[in-house]
Amino acid sequence: MITRRLTLTGALAMPMVARGQGARVLRFVPQANLASLDPVTTTAYVTRNHGFMIYDTLYGMNAQLEPVPQMAEGHELDFGGRRTVIFLRPGLKFHDGEPVRARDVVASLQRWAVRNPLGQLLGNVLSSITALDDQRVQIVLRLPFPMLFHALAALSQPAFIMPERVARTDPFKNIEDTTGSGPFRFKADEFNSGSLAVYERNPDYVPAAGVPSLTAGAKVAHFDRVEWRIIPDAGTAAAALQAGEVDWVETPPPEIQLLLRRQRALQLAALDPLPNVGILRLNHLHPPFDNPDLRRALYPAIDQADYMAAVVGTDPMLYSTGVGVYTPGSSYASRAGMEPLLSPRSIDRARALRRAAGYDGGTMRLIGPTDILAPSALTQVAADMFSKLGFNLDLALSDWGTVVQRRASKEPVEKGGWSALLTALNSTDAADPGLHPLLRGNGTQGWPGWPTIPELEQLRDSWFNAEDPGERHRLADEMQRVALNAVAFIPVGAYLQLTALRRNLIDRVPGFAIFWGLKRA
Repeated sequence: MITRRLTLTGALAMPMVARGQGARVLRFVPQANLASLDPVTTTAYVTRNHGFMIYDTLYGMNAQLEPVPQMAEGHELDFGGRRTVIFLRPGLKFHDGEPVRARDVVASLQRWAVRNPLGQLLGNVLSSITALDDQRVQIVLRLPFPMLFHALAALSQPAFIMPERVARTDPFKNIEDTTGSGPFRFKADEFNSGSLAVYERNPDYVPAAGVPSLTAGAKVAHFDRVEWRIIPDAGTAAAALQAGEVDWVETPPPEIQLLLRRQRALQLAALDPLPNVGILRLNHLHPPFDNPDLRRALYPAIDQADYMAAVVGTDPMLYSTGVGVYTPGSSYASRAGMEPLLSPRSIDRARALRRAAGYDGGTMRLIGPTDILAPSALTQVAADMFSKLGFNLDLALSDWGTVVQRRASKEPVEKGGWSALLTALNSTDAADPGLHPLLRGNGTQGWPGWPTIPELEQLRDSWFNAEDPGERHRLADEMQRVALNAVAFIPVGAYLQLTALRRNLIDRVPGFAIFWGLKRA
């Protein structure tokens, strides 16, 4: 296994990070560089987190994964749920001072639905979406869609509301205008990709009612300025945190966590009460993994404990093994169809299955990042595994922004494409079949890797339409069986993502890097 090494000689080297001034400034080190500013064209979590700073959604998702009105004041349903009228809260304004109007919502949802998996499913039954006036949005469906409000509150590629002029951008091209209506405003004039992103409190923002819970409830900004300082080196980021030059490091690696635990002024906590799910995604479009037998050949070699130890260390309280496609601790987690991952582990058995599958020795390209903790560690373990199995491995490492761009390529390896990648899903994204972006079989319309699994799509449609909870769980179990048999992706374990921040920061909203509610004691 390739391991990451840091040399610690006494105190960590002092970073070249300027101190912000005043208690109203928060300095944060994100898990990766903010390479893309468009939360519609990418599923990268760092861009999603950026989006929640500056945009808002019609509905928020609370910690129980229930949709709650956010920009919406409420709604009315007619014709068995086939007609929905959503009323906007009064007083909503974009950062340029323009009011948020229903036509902005219509354009935003139309662009979002092209790229978001739930939006695509909504599009299959959508008859029309129109602005009845400035305050009312009408959605008319050809068939009932029970998960409509869950879709509008999605946490992966969220349905952020943008000005109509911005939302008219081609959904396959990145936006250039970052005007939103959320609790913070993006300072485009101070943005330096790879170094700094700055947000200022939006004085015109009117929070929704309710206690903050995930992306629902009141989003009250207590800091006038939030600075995202991009510091790829973990030791430098930790030294800045100890020196008080930054306030919060999103994902310190295990060896740094041990050091930070000794600091009285700092606290380590789970970013999310439920674990992230690590995944190995194979490219179904091209050799070698267009061969289902070769995909299945990997199963005996997958030791989830190895992958998890690389991310969080050897403390068994911080990770789970025996993990399927759903988040451990969520209501849909089960052992259905898990035999390929629960049977005895054997590299020799995997090699034999690789030979039987007819692998011809062609190049197998594994892409991964060097600058983001979990995917980097997972990629290193996978590289060791592929080498032991006798694959002709081409390990292509780069920064996370480049990985996100490369994984979008549908070209074969010889034309710059890829064969495998590893990443992790937030607990909420893997919690149920409706939210899970990788539990799809819709080919080139899906998440990179693009598996075509018609049975999985049929089961998903049935799950959406099922009204009985018991039937939904039965269908979710069957989806896990089908997904694992077709190797839509391979779960490599689940882990608690620890975050490090100064002890005087209180009232952090759990879930991911959320900045409303957070304040200095």
